[in-house]
Amino acid sequence: MPKGQPLNVPDDGLTTRQRRNRPLIMVHTGPGKGKSTAAFGLALRGWNQGWRIGVFQFVKSAKWRIGEQTVLERLGKLHEETGEGGPVDWHKMGSGWSWSRKQGAEEDHAAAAAEGWAEIKRCLADERYDLLVLDEFTYPIKWGWVDAAEVASVLAARPGRQHVVITGRDADPALLEVADLVTEMTKIKHPMDAGQKGQRGIEW
Repeated sequence: MPKGQPLNVPDDGLTTRQRRNRPLIMVHTGPGKGKSTAAFGLALRGWNQGWRIGVFQFVKSAKWRIGEQTVLERLGKLHEETGEGGPVDWHKMGSGWSWSRKQGAEEDHAAAAAEGWAEIKRCLADERYDLLVLDEFTYPIKWGWVDAAEVASVLAARPGRQHVVITGRDADPALLEVADLVTEMTKIKHPMDAGQKGQRGIEW
């Protein structure tokens, strides 16, 4: 894409403006670091454009508070106080569970994931947000708690102009099929390879 120009222009009857402003389904997957970080960076861009931002965090403990949550919630408050940017809602959809699946009963986690997906469907139907960040949503799909084919169908048929970004390893092929943008984060090196644990300001 030299100078930001597409290599191919489809014969779809759309104007350049219409094609440019199509709502996107984006998937950040792969074993490398940075999938959620990139999605939250996108949320910051959207906030700056005045978009309504909805974050749905599917894994990690309900008590876990990552740095991006603090920043985005403060930006949401700034919007309420000054009108700058856009509104921000942060939803924790898990019941204290993580991608390691070590905490709590699987039935509870499956029910929490199903309810989280039900809420997302309601938000999509209501066109509540301009950008939905479904953080680590690939895991409940992978474990069979949420049906991949249904997710793909609902996202593809969503009304209005709603961007959706999904993060997590092992994205289901059905998601990749309906996505407009897929990025695979590939690990080349990681500090954990040398025995270094996550650190403040880098991992959270």
